[in-house]
Amino acid sequence: MNISIISVGKVREKYLKLGIEEFTKRLQAYCKLTFHEIADEQAPEHLSEKQLLEVKHKEGTKILSKIKDGQYVIALDVLGKQFSSEQLAKEIETLGIHGKSSIAFVIGGSNGLSDDVLKRANMRLSFSKMTFPHQLMKLILLEQVYRGFKIMRGEPYHK
Repeated sequence: MNISIISVGKVREKYLKLGIEEFTKRLQAYCKLTFHEIADEQAPEHLSEKQLLEVKHKEGTKILSKIKDGQYVIALDVLGKQFSSEQLAKEIETLGIHGKSSIAFVIGGSNGLSDDVLKRANMRLSFSKMTFPHQLMKLILLEQVYRGFKIMRGEPYHK
């Protein structure tokens, strides 16, 4: 299975980098993993609605350029479906069974995802109704994907 993580912004905190490196290493046994980091658009702290849409559009255009034809796109969105770890594992397994072995997970920046990216998504996934920093979401996502592969294979880790 090929999994791409398309995310806005760089991970700067050392503890997050270390966690991401650890789960990237662990996932090598289960999938081919690629990362695409999109530079976040510089914007003032308080945006007008028009400025917000412009920032999201610019970031969205860059995100869409990283999505390959035929990829199944899962956008992380607070309004998306919420799954248990077992349900997410089953969803990924089902995608593979149905020939959708190239999955792109999309993590937006602090302003969220553009409507164009959300329209391109085959699924919207929510990890919680809470808001998380997008850099932390990358680590959480990788851990859950790893957990999902362990569940699929009946290997110890998930308890």
